[in-house]
Amino acid sequence: MLRRPKPTDSEADLLREQEQFLVSGAPSAANVVRRPDKRRGEAGGEAGDQNRGSEGDQRDVVTIEDLPDQLPSLTPAPPKKSRFKGSRVTFEDDDAEERLDRHDIHISAVLSRIVERDTSSTPVNLPAFTGMAFPKVLHRSETGNQVPLSLNGGKKSIFARQIAAQRIKEGKTPLHCEPEAAQTAEPREKHMPPEISMDTDVAELPTVSGPRLISGQGLAGPNSSGETTRIHRENQAKLQAMSESEIIEEQKKLLSQLDSRLVEFVRSRKAQSVLSSASSSKQPEGSFPLVNRDSDSSSAAALFQKPKVEMEAEEKELPLQPAVTEEDLPVKPQKEWVHMDKLEPEKLEWMRDLPAPRRKGTKKAMQARFDFAGNLIPPTEDLPTHLGLHHHGEEPERAGYSLQELFLLSRSQVIQQRSLALSTLANILTKARAGEYLSVLKGSVMSTLLDAGLLFLLRFALDDSVEGVMSAAVHALKALLVCEEEEECLDCTFSWFRGLSTFPLLPSAQEEEDEEDEGLDESMKETAKEKEERKSDHEVARQDVVKGLLKMKLLPRLRYMLEVIRPSPRVVQDVLDVLTRIARHSSSSATQVLDCPRLMETVMCNFLPTSWSAPSLPQPHTVHGLPLASAMKLLRVLAASGRHACARLLNSLGVSERLSCLLSAEPRELLLDQTQALRITTEAYRLWTVAAAYGQACKLFIDLYPALVKTLQSVHQALAPSDPLLPLQLHRILALLSLLTQVTHTAGCHQELQAGMASSQGEDCPPPPPVSWSHVTGLQTSLLGHLKSFVKSLDNSLQKQSSLTLIPAYLVYLEAYYHQLSKQSCFKPVEALQELEHLTSEVLLPLISHSAVQGLIKNIKSSSVVCNVQSSHLGPDSIPSLPGLACPGWRDRPGLVVPSSPFPLLSGLGLLLKTIMGIHKGLICKFPGLLLTEPVIGYLRGCSQATPTLSHTRAWLLRHEHLVLYLLLELAHRLVPIDPEVAKHASLYHQVALVLLPWLLPGSEYLAHELLSTIIFSKDFISEGHSGGPEAIELEELKLHEETQHHPFPSLQTVGTILREACIQLPSIRGCFLTHLAHLESSVLVSRDAFLGRNPWINSHLLPELTGPTLPSDWPFLPLVSLYERMGVSDGGGLAVEELPPGALPAVTHCLQWLLLLEIWREDALKVIPPVAKLARLSCMFLCSSDLFLERPVQNLIWGLFRLLTRPSKLDSLDLNIPPPGLASFQDLYSALLAQYEAVSFGDRLFGCWVLLPLQRRYSTAMRLAVFGEHVGMLRSLGVTLEQLGIPMERFTSPPEDSLPLLRLYFRSLVTGTLKHCWCPVLYVVALSHINSFIFSQDAAAQEVEAARHSMLRKIYYLTDEVLRNHLLLFRLPYQHSEFGFDMYEQLPPIRAKRLESILGLQDS
Repeated sequence: MLRRPKPTDSEADLLREQEQFLVSGAPSAANVVRRPDKRRGEAGGEAGDQNRGSEGDQRDVVTIEDLPDQLPSLTPAPPKKSRFKGSRVTFEDDDAEERLDRHDIHISAVLSRIVERDTSSTPVNLPAFTGMAFPKVLHRSETGNQVPLSLNGGKKSIFARQIAAQRIKEGKTPLHCEPEAAQTAEPREKHMPPEISMDTDVAELPTVSGPRLISGQGLAGPNSSGETTRIHRENQAKLQAMSESEIIEEQKKLLSQLDSRLVEFVRSRKAQSVLSSASSSKQPEGSFPLVNRDSDSSSAAALFQKPKVEMEAEEKELPLQPAVTEEDLPVKPQKEWVHMDKLEPEKLEWMRDLPAPRRKGTKKAMQARFDFAGNLIPPTEDLPTHLGLHHHGEEPERAGYSLQELFLLSRSQVIQQRSLALSTLANILTKARAGEYLSVLKGSVMSTLLDAGLLFLLRFALDDSVEGVMSAAVHALKALLVCEEEEECLDCTFSWFRGLSTFPLLPSAQEEEDEEDEGLDESMKETAKEKEERKSDHEVARQDVVKGLLKMKLLPRLRYMLEVIRPSPRVVQDVLDVLTRIARHSSSSATQVLDCPRLMETVMCNFLPTSWSAPSLPQPHTVHGLPLASAMKLLRVLAASGRHACARLLNSLGVSERLSCLLSAEPRELLLDQTQALRITTEAYRLWTVAAAYGQACKLFIDLYPALVKTLQSVHQALAPSDPLLPLQLHRILALLSLLTQVTHTAGCHQELQAGMASSQGEDCPPPPPVSWSHVTGLQTSLLGHLKSFVKSLDNSLQKQSSLTLIPAYLVYLEAYYHQLSKQSCFKPVEALQELEHLTSEVLLPLISHSAVQGLIKNIKSSSVVCNVQSSHLGPDSIPSLPGLACPGWRDRPGLVVPSSPFPLLSGLGLLLKTIMGIHKGLICKFPGLLLTEPVIGYLRGCSQATPTLSHTRAWLLRHEHLVLYLLLELAHRLVPIDPEVAKHASLYHQVALVLLPWLLPGSEYLAHELLSTIIFSKDFISEGHSGGPEAIELEELKLHEETQHHPFPSLQTVGTILREACIQLPSIRGCFLTHLAHLESSVLVSRDAFLGRNPWINSHLLPELTGPTLPSDWPFLPLVSLYERMGVSDGGGLAVEELPPGALPAVTHCLQWLLLLEIWREDALKVIPPVAKLARLSCMFLCSSDLFLERPVQNLIWGLFRLLTRPSKLDSLDLNIPPPGLASFQDLYSALLAQYEAVSFGDRLFGCWVLLPLQRRYSTAMRLAVFGEHVGMLRSLGVTLEQLGIPMERFTSPPEDSLPLLRLYFRSLVTGTLKHCWCPVLYVVALSHINSFIFSQDAAAQEVEAARHSMLRKIYYLTDEVLRNHLLLFRLPYQHSEFGFDMYEQLPPIRAKRLESILGLQDS
């Protein structure tokens, strides 16, 4: 098949496609023929073709098959409709010619119909005699001789009003004026219902002297106006004689018959007349009413209808202001001024003071207006005009600018207006990101601005030729993309364990259905890259703001500004912040920043020079040529995107030289301001840390070792409590400790890499780093001394906070040191164990027991993100296409990052304890107090009941809290077997482990593997298995059986045996689940390298994309679901694969054992899975094989789970009308179950109970219709008894069925013998109950339903099957312990007998 040309094809592509077309010999879609020239006498067709060679100047015409004679219009217009056609009355016998004559408006027709008007009764008025030669000239000063505007029908010239006044004086009606309204009676609308009097205007009945709609013009006869008045009075008399209800009824009839446009026309005419009469009665003569401006912005664009202010003040009508007088004018007119001797008030209205802002009603929103700082101005606030916030817009009385007006100003030709509008938008965006508008504005400001095209507006403004406008645009772009508090939070967590790793800030992936690719082969479908290139800028920006900006060539423009324009320091800072945010988006965005021509070279040369001179001013006018901390931070974020990007920065762009230059000297020795020097050295340490976390830049460590040691020796001198730069000093020391931690990890891998290279001969093995273990061993003694001194300084109130800030970083360093020490060939166990004992007794135990640390631990629950999901704090105004971290205001509320949070300390302490207890087993019993404190126990209980949500705003914090939970559980795993007090809480630790497992995020796969391997399936944590748990279940079931006096089949007394077997099989169950999670092996290995500090094997510090948790919430069902997916189900309902794979039966058995154990002893761990999802997942067991459910172990386990799912307390929560996760509806799954039951069930009672469960009355009728309609043959084998089902029959029979098609199917199956008690006892009782309730129902129903009742009753009465007839007529109530499962009347009750007789009597008559 030949490919159609694309717009992106080059000329060579088109020529190649033309060659392929000619070679294929396919017929062309268009033929070229020559049009005959009639002037030369040529004929068409073949005759013309013969002369084609000789006639070189003939024209060719392209003809296309099936081309219509008339081309369709390119923009089809709707058919034209006459507005008056519907109102014309035509008759069938009406002659068309006569109708045309009547409507003929030709000049001859008009002239032939001229009839002289009868003037015999018209009085003749002679002109008044005056002594003047000419009529008096009309002067403007004679305002008393003018007709008011209200009587003049609107705005008229002064001359026209004076003529109208003269006609009134002569006793004539003014031209084009309606009759004046006389005294009106009290409207009857007052006494009418509000829905009539408020919404319709026809109900008002004031008595007026003449009609409002008609004037009598066009009527023949001398007294046309009198005729209209007479008709009007008749109408008024009729209306007065009618009651209110009659008027309302006639009104509704008229409104239903008349055209809606005609009704609107009548109402508008009435409103005009009422307004004119009211104004004429209120306004004194000679005054001019002000135009009442509607304060609602009526012409606001649709894009700006969301952000509106909700007001709560009651609406008040403002009195009309009097006309402008000379005293009201700020400048008094002089007589000698031309044309200013007489004032025209209408033209001077704009000079008066602005009216007070109008108040709006509670229900009505108003347009949001902002001042230049981005603050929202309340609609009722009256601000002075000198602030510059009033303008000649749609609401001149209100101060401030709306979003639409700011958009208009940003495209103004005046430079100052463009700059001011963009600066105001930047301030609005900053406050919107901080969430300041959420409580006062309706809708999202960010979404509204982006939908209105803010990105394109800012991108156009960046191309402006004026530097001020470009600077304002950059500032607005930074306000849109960057939140400074988010960057501060990420910097604070950088020194935490794995704090340098972050999630990419990618929007949540949205699957798009591409209809163009449906039905095509995989080779012909477009790739994701091709689809992305085909999208327009608007489509890309709507889904991802950063991608949209990159597609709009933002990076070259920013490079141009930095390189050529060389803007002010603030703009440079904003540009670097924007580039940093783009680099955080994803690794591909970071690569685009690196690949942009001359961008990184410009940054390195201008903002990270190798030499510079000291600035002459504290705030220099330009920062070009000075090192900037924000430029170093940009490099750090780029380096974190991947090891190759980091290598490019270090080797190609000269970052190593910059690091040496900045870190070889003390900050005070740099030719910079002290604040800037501390910030840039801190960022240099962080960049070096990222490089060392890849195993890179390690030679630099050897070169700068003396400088690092010198810095460590001066740590205590730098932390003076009175130093105003103490926070910056703390960040610098934390960054240095993070660097030493990563260098230690890298040095610890040197020996392994050297041995691996020797064994593998250099294949697939990274080269060993230059730094070895001997280079880092000497640092441990110094750092341990620091830690001891900081623990002692906790008693000093001035140094307490600084010590608590630094101690976690020292603990993380010591964990790295001892973890790598145990793997070195120089490791000496005896010395190491003694050293760990001294560390425990001198540092760790005093630290844990210190009052300051215990005070921090008390805040663990209040600082938790998991336990405080329903926080009252309003989050920022975030949008899906621009995810953020929700950090605004983080210092003012509890959280993980605030100084009062214990999570940094607990994570460092937990890591160190995990490592030293792995080396020295005897130290395990030293730390039970950490787990047994009341705050920790309360925190774990809160976590076991929590249901946290997953989003970008929480994920970056959740992963740190998940680590702390894992470390607490790891400590419990070591203490539970040896400490009885800790073992008392084993069930709580197991519950927390079960809920933590499906919470773990991408990048934490190693933690999930460790939990599955240790705690989840550990016998020590399932204490019920060896403390009488199975026996307690058996006793409980035995007591239940004695109370109910019946025994379901099979008895749950076997559950105790099953649970004992499950506890024995826990290692096999663990192996089963680990096998089914083998597809995560590669992710587990990557995560393991990161958690164990295997730096040379790490490829990126960007975590995987946040698409969801590592494991699904229904992971306990994973073996069942995977087996179902492997087997597959064909279209006919049968299995695509006949034989089960090897090991399928043990896997299913282990899965069901684990599910039964969780349902009985860990029910809360499965509460995140809806009951309908549990039922759907267990149904896979019936669908994946034709005989798997018949196996005895599987049967017993499924019976136990079925009993647990159908307990009375659980049946109410089982809602099958909700689609299960992963399915469109439960009905689709149920159809597959029915087909499978008919094919392979062989009347199995377990499968039968599974099929009967969804047939309860409260579920969808469609499932019952499927059984009695499409699958009615299965009723013969559905032999489940009422005792075996174990579900009360009332759930199937109450309330009575109201679906007539289903009732007919019930009746047909009973009468035809398809449904019998011996074949299907349960549905036999159900059908009897519903048919009996239906035929004897006394409820009023539609005619069709009543006829069906009569028909069924008559057919039942004449049935030849006496047993069935008695069952249908004498059915009373379902009763499980009777012979048939229901009670019967001995004879029909009188009321039913009477109904039967009446129906039969009607038939006889």
